[in-house]
Amino acid sequence: MSDDKILHIAVIGSGGAAMAAALKAVERDARVTLIERGTLGGTCVNIGCVPSKIFIRAAHVAHLRRESPFDAGLSAQAPEVDRPRLLEQQQARVEALREAKYASILRDHPAITVLSGEARFLDAHRLAVTLNDGGEHIIDFDRAFIGTGARPAEPPVPGLADTPYLTSTSALALDTIPERLIVMGAGFVALELAQAFARLGSRVTVLARSHLLSAEDPAIGEAVETAFKREGIEVLKQTQASHVDHVDDEFVLETNAGTLRADQLLVATGRAPNTEGLNLESIGVVTAQGAIRVDDRLRTTVSNIHAAGDCTELPEFVYVAATAGSRAAINMTGGEARLDLGAMPGVMFTEPQVATVGLTEAQAIDQGIEVETRTLELENVPRALVNFDTLGFIKMVAQRDTGRLLGVQAVAGEAGELIQAAVLALRARMTVEEIGDELFPYLTMVEGLKLCAQTFTKDVKQLSCCAG
Repeated sequence: MSDDKILHIAVIGSGGAAMAAALKAVERDARVTLIERGTLGGTCVNIGCVPSKIFIRAAHVAHLRRESPFDAGLSAQAPEVDRPRLLEQQQARVEALREAKYASILRDHPAITVLSGEARFLDAHRLAVTLNDGGEHIIDFDRAFIGTGARPAEPPVPGLADTPYLTSTSALALDTIPERLIVMGAGFVALELAQAFARLGSRVTVLARSHLLSAEDPAIGEAVETAFKREGIEVLKQTQASHVDHVDDEFVLETNAGTLRADQLLVATGRAPNTEGLNLESIGVVTAQGAIRVDDRLRTTVSNIHAAGDCTELPEFVYVAATAGSRAAINMTGGEARLDLGAMPGVMFTEPQVATVGLTEAQAIDQGIEVETRTLELENVPRALVNFDTLGFIKMVAQRDTGRLLGVQAVAGEAGELIQAAVLALRARMTVEEIGDELFPYLTMVEGLKLCAQTFTKDVKQLSCCAG
């Protein structure tokens, strides 16, 4: 078949959503022109998931060398932190993954052409690409996919823009660990980095506009706050900065809790979609505060243009972006696929971890569902007991009449590993009784799901260790 008869898809971006869309499209016999204005790979591999989890893991190891539940019998010693060497190790892994999972795949794929430059729509079938090496290239396409991601947002705090504050991106690239760090924000990114910096030696203060993780079940924020205070992290709730200054290499924040000072200020209060340069309004693509509106088939308001990932209103998780990108490609190439987020897990990689899926109790009640809930403290989970680490809980939300599972919220060590079992239970429309009757391996944290399910009908304190 000649090239002019093969479906041509323009993909803008090269992160999780864009790569999934490009690869699925060529798998379905389309040809793709992929446009990337910066570094291949997008947020996750370069400045998000991968470097942050390496940083968090290093901090976890440092913490255990300094302090653990077994210090009565195992010697502990504060480690020396060589941040430049840790950063070198971190970036080497980032570069290796970028090469293996992005650059080499794109370079070797005959159906994908990569252009380095910034794209803008001329109309619903043409793009102009301002090439990084100079000049402009016009692309005619049949379908287009937008996967341009997002960047850290700057809150409108007087004085902030004139200071050298840190974002999640620049914080992960620091080659020193600040003695004093203020973290502005109380969501997943803010809290992950706050704890990691504290474990590597910073004296950390977290400023929460309301309280920690305000979008989650209130018990989650309370448990994380307890964990943070135990590690010496100061949490200031209901606290906002009214002015930020940077004087003599020191940040000075005026807040309703008084004047605060620090060597570094990390601002992690949200992200802004990268859509302002695409000329979307002129071609009829509707956005809300910059985020592209899409339907469950990932279509924008222009029928032949699809979008996914952090540049849209979808939840900002890379696995949502990749799944949505793949679904979009199926739809752009004549298929029929919908994105169903009814059992979408979320994980925060603090310690203890936070993991959720489905509805919270409040969300279910807001939807008019009569619910029954149970909360299992970790002191009732054998794995937590033998770990000597019982801070946290597992909560289940079930429909009152049927017992069908509606949601799970967990604060526990390795909560991110146990939550996928809850995802599958939700997908299978299982009841809490069915979950309680399943086989779960003993002395695993995921056994907590079984035990929590059993509390709907039993007193688990009266069960033997591995009773079914």
